[in-house]
Amino acid sequence: MTQVTPPPPAVVHATMAELFLTRAEDPGTGLLFEDDRWSWRQVVAEGARRAAVLRELRPADGRPWHIGVLLENVPEYLFLVAGAALSGATIVGINPTRRGRELAADIRSTDCAVILTDAAYADLLDGLDTGARVVRTDRAEYAERLAAHRDAVPEASREALDPTTTLLLLFTSGSTGAPKAVVCSTGRWAFICQVNPIAFTPDDVAYNAMPLFHGNALMSAWGPCITHGAAFALRRRFSASGFLPDIQRFGATFFNYVGRSLAYVLAQPERPEEADNRLRFGFGTEASARDRAEFHRRFGVQVHESYGSSEGTCYIIHTPDTPDGALGRPQVGHVPEIVGADGQVCPPARFDADGVLLNPEEAIGEIVSRGAAARFEGYYNNPEATAEKLRDGDFWTGDLGYRDEDGFFYFAGRTSDWLRVDSENFAAAPVERIIARHPDVAVAAVYPVPDPRTGDQVMAAIQLVADAPPFDPAAFGAFLDAQADLGTKWRPRLIRVTADLPTTATNKVDKPALRRTHWDSPDPVWEWVPAPDGAGSYVALDAARRAVLTAELEQHGRGHLLGR
Repeated sequence: MTQVTPPPPAVVHATMAELFLTRAEDPGTGLLFEDDRWSWRQVVAEGARRAAVLRELRPADGRPWHIGVLLENVPEYLFLVAGAALSGATIVGINPTRRGRELAADIRSTDCAVILTDAAYADLLDGLDTGARVVRTDRAEYAERLAAHRDAVPEASREALDPTTTLLLLFTSGSTGAPKAVVCSTGRWAFICQVNPIAFTPDDVAYNAMPLFHGNALMSAWGPCITHGAAFALRRRFSASGFLPDIQRFGATFFNYVGRSLAYVLAQPERPEEADNRLRFGFGTEASARDRAEFHRRFGVQVHESYGSSEGTCYIIHTPDTPDGALGRPQVGHVPEIVGADGQVCPPARFDADGVLLNPEEAIGEIVSRGAAARFEGYYNNPEATAEKLRDGDFWTGDLGYRDEDGFFYFAGRTSDWLRVDSENFAAAPVERIIARHPDVAVAAVYPVPDPRTGDQVMAAIQLVADAPPFDPAAFGAFLDAQADLGTKWRPRLIRVTADLPTTATNKVDKPALRRTHWDSPDPVWEWVPAPDGAGSYVALDAARRAVLTAELEQHGRGHLLGR
C-alpha cells in the first residue's frame, strides 16, 4: 500500500516578532506562574517594555548585541525572549549547572555584553572573568528601567523583521569536549513554531518545568502556545513531588519532559487522585517504554516520544501507529538515515518474538540527516565544529539509532565522547581534565555507560601513578566536592581503578573497550551512593550489585546498549 505524504503545514509568519504581534490584542490567558496570571496582551506588552530596556543595554562599542540570561524559569525570562524578538537582540541561554571556568568560557565564547541574573544564580558569577556586565533583574535599578517604559508600544524593529537575525544561542555539547552554541534565527524558530505537530487550541494549558535555556521548553512547549494562543504554565524548576499539584492547579492539558523527569515523577508514591487531571497528552524525549506505559496506567494519559536536534536538522515524530519503544517516523521534509562507520546505510533492525533487537552490531549506526546542511545555521563563532557536522550536504547528528523494516526509528544513545545525563549533554574531556588534577591520577578516561531508564551514567576509569597509595574512595569523593567547576551532572557515578588502561595502536585510550566492559570490569569498581542529606560516598561494587545494574537495564529494554 502506498503511503501518502501529507503536505507541509502552512507557514504564514516569517519571524517571531510577527508571531508575537499576532497576540498583541489577545485577551486570552497567555502565562500562568505561581499565583499570577497574564493575558497574551499583557505578555506582549511586557515584551515591548523589555525590548526598550534591551535597546538601552545594547553595547555602544560595536560588540554583538548578545544578552546572556542566567535565571530560573521565571516570567522575566519569557518577557526577555519576547523583547529580543521585537527588538532584534540575541538571547544567550546560560546553563546554571555549569560552574567556574567552564561557565565563564560559555559566556565569553558567545560574546555576551550583558548578563541578566538575580539572587538565585548571581553568586555563580562571583570571581569569574566573563567580560560581561552583570545586571540584576531583582534590583531597584532594573525596576526603574522598566517603569520608564510602562507605556511602550509593541512593535517590531527592522532587525526583528529580518528572518536571518539571530534570536537565540542555545548551548549543546560535542565530541570535541567544548560546549557549542547553536545559532537559532528568528526565522528558524518561527518556522518551527508553525510546523510543530502539536496543535493546541486557546483552551489548552501547556505545563512546563523544563529549563528555558533548553530547546525543549522553547520549541516543544512555548512555541506552539504562541502560535495557537494557548496558555503556558511555568514552574520555577522541576519538582517531581510538585508535578501532580501543579497540573491540577493550572488545569494543564499538556506537559513536556526530557530525560529522566518522567521517571522521577513515577518514583513518587502512587496516589488515587493522579487520574483526576485534564491532561490530553505529554510530549518529550528519552523516557523508557516501561515508564511511558506506567505513566499511562497511573495518570490515564498517553505520552509521546520524539527526536529533534537543537541544530534544527532532524525531526522524528510519533505517529499513531508507532510501535512501543520507537521514536516514530521523520517529520515532513526531513530524510534521516542510519549510517555505519563505513559510511554505508545500516540494514534494518530485526527483533525476536519478545521485541529484543537481534542484530545491534549491524543495525545501530549514526543518525545522519540527508540534505540538511542548508537548515543548519551553525555553531556561533566555531566554524571548525560546524564543518565537522557537515559532509556532502548531510548533517551528522552524533547520535546513535536504528530503523526497523517499516521505517520506524529508534534511539540508541550517543556516539564518541558525548554523555547525556538528566537531559543535559556534555563531553568527557572537561571532566577528565578535572579528575586529572588529583595528584595520584596518571590518566583519566570518562565515558558513558547506559542508565537503566534513559540517557547515560558517567563512568570514569583512572590509572594511578606508580607510587600512589591505594585508592581512597572517601578522599576521592572529597576531592571532587572541592572542584568548583565540576558541573552538577558531571560527577562520575561509577569509577574503575585500573593498573593499565587499554590503548589503541596510536596509544590513545581505547574507550570503546571500556564501554563494552562497563561495570563488569575485572578491576575494582566503585559506585557513588547519594545520601538523604545531599552528600554521598563511593561504595565498592560487588557481584550482586553488578548483577542488579545489568538486570535494571534489561527490565527497561536497554540491555542491548551494554554492547555498544
